[in-house]
Amino acid sequence: MSEKVVLAYSGGLDTSVSIKWIKEKYGFDVVTCTIDVGQKEDLSEIAQRSKKIGSVNHHTIDAKEEFVKNYIWKSIRSNSLYEGAYPLSTALARPLLATKLVEVAEKENAVAVAHGSTGKGNDQVRFDVTVKALNPKLKVIAPVREWNLNREDEIKYAKRNGIPVSESKSIFSVDQNLWGRSIESGPLEDPFVEPPQEAFEWCVPLENTPNDPEYLDLEFEKGIPVSIDGKKTDPVNLINYVNAKAGLNGFGVIDHMEDRLVGIKSREVYECPGALTLINAHSDLEKLVLTRHELAFKSKVEQEWSWLVYAGLWQEPLRIALDSFIETTQERVSGTVRVRFYKGTMKVVGRKSENSLYQHKLSTYGRTSTFDQNAALGFIQLWGLPSIVANEKRLEKKTNGKIKAVPLARKYSNASRKNGN
Repeated sequence: MSEKVVLAYSGGLDTSVSIKWIKEKYGFDVVTCTIDVGQKEDLSEIAQRSKKIGSVNHHTIDAKEEFVKNYIWKSIRSNSLYEGAYPLSTALARPLLATKLVEVAEKENAVAVAHGSTGKGNDQVRFDVTVKALNPKLKVIAPVREWNLNREDEIKYAKRNGIPVSESKSIFSVDQNLWGRSIESGPLEDPFVEPPQEAFEWCVPLENTPNDPEYLDLEFEKGIPVSIDGKKTDPVNLINYVNAKAGLNGFGVIDHMEDRLVGIKSREVYECPGALTLINAHSDLEKLVLTRHELAFKSKVEQEWSWLVYAGLWQEPLRIALDSFIETTQERVSGTVRVRFYKGTMKVVGRKSENSLYQHKLSTYGRTSTFDQNAALGFIQLWGLPSIVANEKRLEKKTNGKIKAVPLARKYSNASRKNGN
């Protein structure tokens, strides 16, 4: 009996060809594994296709809830947007897929795992690094990358070997899960061409969106969304609901130039209505309950966290350590955020929390204010002291000493007397 390899199987061209290719070129029996992270495909049909092509076994794993609780919730708490735009929808799913591959490989006593990634993208790194971090003994096989395969050659190979692959009617290459759709190829490869509407499935064209604004109240507990409009719901349904609501209002399309890990500049188009809504709502709630210093430092952590996940370093100790810091900041991030959707836009229009640091009696300009405005003078003097001293010195030098700085002690003493202090 041949040694076995576990292949991450999507049912598409690359991985369908890989079943036969691995057996022929490497001599391994192939066990396929399909992980459900919300891609909304016919998983039973995919399993049948795998067996028909020649796999010796197939595993279908429902990982939607695990994806949300162990990956998506972390990304919301991290306000993760790679390069300020991409909510890491595909990037977050890859380490989960790799983890499941390792689990199945150990169960099947396989010697290797395989994936359909090319040598141009980021996914190869995410799979390879995660697998090796979890089980260094496993080999990693990537036929498309190792044999420099292209779509035309794969189609010829499939026809020659009787491999059933469905001819896609779409000109786009799409990766989809609960957290978003990644859309590539076709006219999108020209950065100057506007994405055609047929590229999108979740976000409705603006002319077909409701003519009146629609609202959602999103409740968070310790940085995690738990209810919509006062109704508790399970994690998967919550994300599906926000995706649908935002998408029906035309909100959630991302079109930006992205720097891939391998150094390629790439035009990327995404649909992430739920992700953008929840991240923006969470970020707004943090502004209500965290201090200026917490927010400033956390923004740096968020940028590093997003980069590590994008770069395939989910198992990196630094990312895990950053999780600990982020989790600590979320102790007070509980409350409700109201968002408004209208004609392709999403706007936070209200927020409340028992942990709010906003105090009306300090902020108001009315008679009920308790803020002592006279205290501002001393604050301004001390706050601006370094800049004032530096500029007085520059002025003295510029005028060859004709204009000299007033001794600081006398200056501030006079100011205090004038203010009756």
